[in-house]
Amino acid sequence: MKYHVKNLKLADQGKKRILWADNDMPVLQQIRAEFSKGKPLKGLRMSACLHVTAETANLARTLKAGGADLIVCASNPLSTQDDVAASLVKDFGIPVHAVCGEDRKTYYRHIKAAIDHQPNVTMDDGADLVNELHQNRRKEAANILGSMEETTTGVIRLRAMEKEGILLFPVVAVNDAATKNLFDNRYGTGQSTLDGVIRATDMLLAGKRVVIAGYGWCGKGCAMRARGMGANVIVTEINHIRALEAAMDGFLVMPMAEAAAVGDLFITLTGNKHVIRPEHFRRMKDGAIVCNSGHFDVELDLIGLKKITKTIRRQVRNFVDEFTLANKRRIFVLAEGRLVNLAAAEGHPASVMDMSFSTQALVGAYVATRKQKLEVRVHYVPESIEQKVANLKLKSMGLKVDKLTPEQVRYLSSSGEGT
Repeated sequence: MKYHVKNLKLADQGKKRILWADNDMPVLQQIRAEFSKGKPLKGLRMSACLHVTAETANLARTLKAGGADLIVCASNPLSTQDDVAASLVKDFGIPVHAVCGEDRKTYYRHIKAAIDHQPNVTMDDGADLVNELHQNRRKEAANILGSMEETTTGVIRLRAMEKEGILLFPVVAVNDAATKNLFDNRYGTGQSTLDGVIRATDMLLAGKRVVIAGYGWCGKGCAMRARGMGANVIVTEINHIRALEAAMDGFLVMPMAEAAAVGDLFITLTGNKHVIRPEHFRRMKDGAIVCNSGHFDVELDLIGLKKITKTIRRQVRNFVDEFTLANKRRIFVLAEGRLVNLAAAEGHPASVMDMSFSTQALVGAYVATRKQKLEVRVHYVPESIEQKVANLKLKSMGLKVDKLTPEQVRYLSSSGEGT
């Protein structure tokens, strides 16, 4: 088995983390049991480019239980949990190519290893694997039955490819499933982002002015959690409806140019490029803290920041770099501008990833059983999968819902009754 991890001696600790996370992933446990019996992925070669965390490890175990010949690589250079990667190799027999802190060259070497696996189905978190297939490995792309995309940034890229007419195989936007974005993006990102900020800085959020760039599901969750910890939250947006929603949710709304002068902590969650730029950095107060919880580090214009910086002090704390501008004001950047919740903390709690990865696993089986029948475009997750995951999650929480009476069913399906 070919693999590249930091150190196999870390496997024992990694296994403990994987099994601990598994305790809080009852839906995925049930799907793994179903997959073990039915083997819906038997004969398939799968390559997964995901954040290599304890939760992801349990997804990988589920895919393997379903019969998949699986290989895993990292979807971000700083998000790999090295002990988990080691355990996947040593304890679960799943080849992994991921090392926390890997440079760009190594990162893409790992992606190429995942493509060398000759997959029929791929899973992505950010679309780097799919993009590499389209840009440089089109021969291997011809063998892909379908792919799944886990995050907002990746879906944005894939929909652009579809619009441009260059998408080579069908992709299911797992990120757009309600069982993913309503919970993972909102509650998972909201909690884990602030967890990363606090671990990196030890700052007290109460009384601080926290600027949230972007009011999608991730931004909503982060804004809600920051307010819950006593922060005064400011939202910046480009979308008029989302800005109006933020205002009616009780948050201040203003352009980044205005927010830059008053914020204490800035968090970008947009999926776009250069949301905070030199003109914003110049306006920030001394000691402002800046971080990103979008998938790629391009949300912060760090190249632009370096150009206006007089001195840089690396690692004044773990995951904290200090940039002193010509005006002598200091800007603190967390986790090199990469995903702060995964680089400086442990990512989303297992309980919320239980739904996301259960949806991911079931979509994998859905793609596998349809083979060439899916149209080459970006697909939504089937409603039947959404309902199954939600139902199983409610049952695991000991919760029940009402059922329609026959009278209610007739009423909803007819047009005869009125006032």
